[in-house]
Amino acid sequence: MKQDFLDRMKEMLNDEYALYLETLQQPPYRGLRINTLKIGIDEFQKLDLYALKPTPFAKDSFYLDAAVSGVGNHPSHLSGMIYLQEPSAASAVSVLDPQENDWVLDLCAAPGGKSTQIAARLNNTGFLLSNEIENSRANILLSNMERCGVSEMMVSNATPAALCEQVKGWFDKVLVDAPCSGEGMFKKNAKALEDWSIEHVKACQSRQLHILDSAYQALKQEGVLVYSTCTYAPEENELVIQKFLAAHKDMELVDCNVKFGRAGLSGYNINEAYVRRIFPMDQGEGHFIAKMVKRGEQELSPIKEIKASKLNEAVQDFMNKQGCAPLHFYEQQGKVYGRAAPFIKLDKIRILRQGIECGEIIKNRFEPHHAFYLASVNQPYFKQSYELKPDEIKTYLHGDVINAELKGYTAILYQGVGIGFAKGDSRILKNKFPKGLRVNSF
Repeated sequence: MKQDFLDRMKEMLNDEYALYLETLQQPPYRGLRINTLKIGIDEFQKLDLYALKPTPFAKDSFYLDAAVSGVGNHPSHLSGMIYLQEPSAASAVSVLDPQENDWVLDLCAAPGGKSTQIAARLNNTGFLLSNEIENSRANILLSNMERCGVSEMMVSNATPAALCEQVKGWFDKVLVDAPCSGEGMFKKNAKALEDWSIEHVKACQSRQLHILDSAYQALKQEGVLVYSTCTYAPEENELVIQKFLAAHKDMELVDCNVKFGRAGLSGYNINEAYVRRIFPMDQGEGHFIAKMVKRGEQELSPIKEIKASKLNEAVQDFMNKQGCAPLHFYEQQGKVYGRAAPFIKLDKIRILRQGIECGEIIKNRFEPHHAFYLASVNQPYFKQSYELKPDEIKTYLHGDVINAELKGYTAILYQGVGIGFAKGDSRILKNKFPKGLRVNSF
């Protein structure tokens, strides 16, 4: 551990510094979040898959024992029932408190923990725009959104400035989980520690303020902006809030109104009781959260809708046979996407996905996509499904056929939740679980 970092922590924590040092010798906190888009909290706990203890940070967040392994390959994860998430990382969305029918922007969204948590709160209503500036991380974000069954969403790969210029005043809630020096991740991320320096902390502050300036534009009047980091540095936390509020006089810092964590540091010309800090001594690896409300008026960018595509006969026949939620459809280069609400057009913004990727038209045939069967909005509508028996779960996840006298495309369920699909010929179900996801064991 770098001595200059430890010296700063000693000055910050005073009498608790020895306790902090003790936490550095302990394994990182592990946790999972139950994805209520796919399964209820009580329903999941009755499956008794893991020994879970509730965290204080969110009602759907639980501690996972450090000795448990293989969760990422387990069908509960592959079906999107759960999301593996460090416990204190669930805190920011609790403060954001999205409600059904809200429009929410997650401006720095990869890998997707907070976006999928927001989506569960929205419950297939409203609209969630999840953005990530780095291309590779944006693809990971998309993968997690699909696995967790999110439909009323857009995943974009753009700079915050370019994106927010087009979505002025659209959003009820905006989350900026800002790129930071990552001091709360040192135990599990050696590179974060290696990269740490006071110069890096100051560079992060500059970037964070630029991102917040963009987020400000996207927020509607009386909208809520939550800023969070996973670092302890006051330069990236209290001082960022001080500078942002000074530059935007119509933004008001308000109480996070949660019981977890502790007040912020004093001496930064903000009400430190309103912000929250989480240290390892507070049962999480580390987070900072501030909540602000926009009191001033905001110019509104026009919302441009894309005209729905008329489905060809092959697609319509598939939808009728499978059964799916009432959707607006959009076709682009043979690929068909679905949303409950009309599709939205953004100019010169790279959009990785909007809505559900339902499938692709190939030579007048329609080949469904894995995401169609993971989408939580479709789950109650499937006309033909097959529940995996206990001895068939590993068979399916390995990519092998299942013996079943069904014909046509079939939703494959694990504990009543869609995990993929297969195609029957009245004797067997030919496995359509994606090759890149297949596992030998869990």
